[in-house]
Amino acid sequence: MDDIHKAVKTCLNKYVDFSGRAARPEFWWFFLFQIIVMVITGMVSEILNGLAALALLLPGLAVGARRLHDIGKSAWLLLVGLIPFIGWLVLLYWCAQPSGASNEYGAVALAPDSPTIAPGQQ
Repeated sequence: MDDIHKAVKTCLNKYVDFSGRAARPEFWWFFLFQIIVMVITGMVSEILNGLAALALLLPGLAVGARRLHDIGKSAWLLLVGLIPFIGWLVLLYWCAQPSGASNEYGAVALAPDSPTIAPGQQ
């Protein structure tokens, strides 16, 4: 539960930070948070659902951009998601990829419980 809280708090605090990197857990916990919020607000009111969607749009785009940076891709590739079905599948594939090595967007973003040395390395 603490990981979820950290990920959501980080994404909401960095809601306009399109630079840097976001590890897979940060992205996916925030994605799950968005889905839960949208389902709950959708059951309550259509207007509330629209307001929640607007409130979560910018943080969602920012964490998506940082996630693409983490695998060494440009944030502009989020626009691939505008292509129906195929674009979503491509983004899903990219967001599921493991973090790349240090790149022009910064050092590797480690998940809170990740080891600093991969198994088998010394």
